[in-house]
Amino acid sequence: LLVPPHGGKWLAELSLHTVRDLLHYYPRRYEDRRTLPGVRFLEDGQKATLSVKVLSKELVKTPKKGMQLVQVRAQDAWGFRITLVWFNQTWVLSQIQEGETLIVTGRVQRRNGVQLYVEHFENEGTESLSTGRIVPIYPAKEGIGQAFLRRTAHRALETALPLPDPLEPYREEHRLLPYSEALRQIHFPEDEEALKKALLRLKFDEYVLLELKALLDAGGLVLGRSFKVEETWTETFKKTLPFPLTRAQERVMAEIAQDMQSPRQMARLLQGDVGSGKTVVAAYALYLAALNGAQGALMAPTEILAKQHYQNLSRYLFPLGVRVELLLGSMTPKEREGVIERLLSGEAQVAVGTHALIQEGVGFKDLGLAVVDEEHRFGVLQRRALLKLAKVPPDVLVMSATPIPRSLALTLYGDLEVSILDEMPPGRKPVKTKVLPHRLRLQAYAFAREEVRKGHQVFVVAPAIEESEELDLKAATALYEELKGLLPEVRMALLHGRMPAREKDSVMEAFRKGEFDLLVSTTVVEVGVDIPRASLIIVENAERFGLAQLHQLRGRVGRGGLESYAILIAGEASQKTLKRLKVLEESGDGFYIAEMDLKLRGPGELRGTRQSGYPELKLGDLSQDTEVIEQARALAKRILEMDPDLSLPQHQALKEELRAQAERIGFREVI
Repeated sequence: LLVPPHGGKWLAELSLHTVRDLLHYYPRRYEDRRTLPGVRFLEDGQKATLSVKVLSKELVKTPKKGMQLVQVRAQDAWGFRITLVWFNQTWVLSQIQEGETLIVTGRVQRRNGVQLYVEHFENEGTESLSTGRIVPIYPAKEGIGQAFLRRTAHRALETALPLPDPLEPYREEHRLLPYSEALRQIHFPEDEEALKKALLRLKFDEYVLLELKALLDAGGLVLGRSFKVEETWTETFKKTLPFPLTRAQERVMAEIAQDMQSPRQMARLLQGDVGSGKTVVAAYALYLAALNGAQGALMAPTEILAKQHYQNLSRYLFPLGVRVELLLGSMTPKEREGVIERLLSGEAQVAVGTHALIQEGVGFKDLGLAVVDEEHRFGVLQRRALLKLAKVPPDVLVMSATPIPRSLALTLYGDLEVSILDEMPPGRKPVKTKVLPHRLRLQAYAFAREEVRKGHQVFVVAPAIEESEELDLKAATALYEELKGLLPEVRMALLHGRMPAREKDSVMEAFRKGEFDLLVSTTVVEVGVDIPRASLIIVENAERFGLAQLHQLRGRVGRGGLESYAILIAGEASQKTLKRLKVLEESGDGFYIAEMDLKLRGPGELRGTRQSGYPELKLGDLSQDTEVIEQARALAKRILEMDPDLSLPQHQALKEELRAQAERIGFREVI
């Protein structure tokens, strides 16, 4: 590309190294400069953009110390004059030559003639890319002019287009603009309508590539095993349960049965709010595997959770003749050997455990189904290790109690089908939630004292401090000491992230048994332990948490049928903060809350930190694109079913596009 001598350096500063980079360096916004006003139509105080010709320029010193003005006299196309003013920006003088045409934006002042206090200006240059059209404004750094970026983008388009269209065979049915046309219109739109169509087309491409990437990373559409499922089995399972199933549970069980029957490997994400009954659904899948003579494994992130799953699964599966074993790191070598022996011989059909399930020496006679609970607590490698214990790729069910919006689930877990339990079993009372400003926080602890008097238990969550367990610990300890002074008669314990896992488990176990009334903790209480007598959770500095995370925390109480409460104390009480926290007062629906979180915070923060492997979307907006994502995902699947490694001639451009993208970013791997 013909760029001025220092142009290459400028482009490198913006990480633009190839023509492809330039084509995909999309404008940040657009200005409509199809008709720019003349000087005589400007009103005092208005912000305006106009095109003027430079007559003269000078530097003016003012009586005010250290204040210098650049004044440029100019006129518009009709000969009306205006003075352009810059404060303390002497470098402007060297950038402006007499006789040049400038595009200037700024605030108008009508006093002794017309002045414009310039906020932004550019030299029009010879190409008319900066006026008389909808003009792109690119993200740039200081000293890199918009006119230069426009000219460079324009040249890149002239040089590179037309390009092969990666989605040519599917363009008509999805009513998409041709690829080259979309690139041209996103940089230099003819009108609003053309811009809208270009955006939609390039957004669609972004999501199709994302979904293809996820599916290919997962090894494409893997052939697994095909299980037999009989209706009488399902009926028997339902009959032995001590409670009726919700419609949502029945729907998801049918989806799972269908997946398990198909020859493809099941890869399903099961999402459901805390208490929506995911374990029963997992039990059903494990039961189907057992009836087919295969074994199942359920891996949980902590020993407490593993024990809880073990108790629940035994309750559901024992009456059906399915033997469940528990395997923990804290077992004696002898206990461990016994369990492994029963797994290798096939005597035990289901193993529940923590990371202990994937340690050396553990094996299965025939692992057919892997269930992973609370997915984001496990590293990818740990999950892979679990799957390696099987001879044929086992079916996989990932359970998560963190409701994430559908759009995010579809992009983050591109290769997993998504099932949602969006209905609470009867009898679960919603947790009453109240947001309190910091000045009223002592009311929360007066209420806690009352709850403890009734024989109930209380969680208090200390404010989370990003990036630092040290500070977290300090905050939790300070709060613990303060509460001991406030509530001397209450038995208290402290739980924090720096404790070794064993110690955490024993504190939690003691709390579960009722040896303490109040537990002060950092966010380690998130994951699903049942404390039936817990009826109140107080979260300090609630504004530091995401809504979805607060909703998670709130799910710690109300698990034993008691009337339960959550009090969120807002450390800083700006309107914006209160508005965000009020969402929790109004709704108990985890998915609605997650959608609101996405709208109010953006996807990067959705899981607390900007996770690596978040899709870097240039145009896509997860809070609005669910429909586009669904279509893109369906197309990606269809393409791979027809052409698993994209070797057909009509998919060459698509393959090329994927390769070019992969060189730029490394992506997260999914199961």
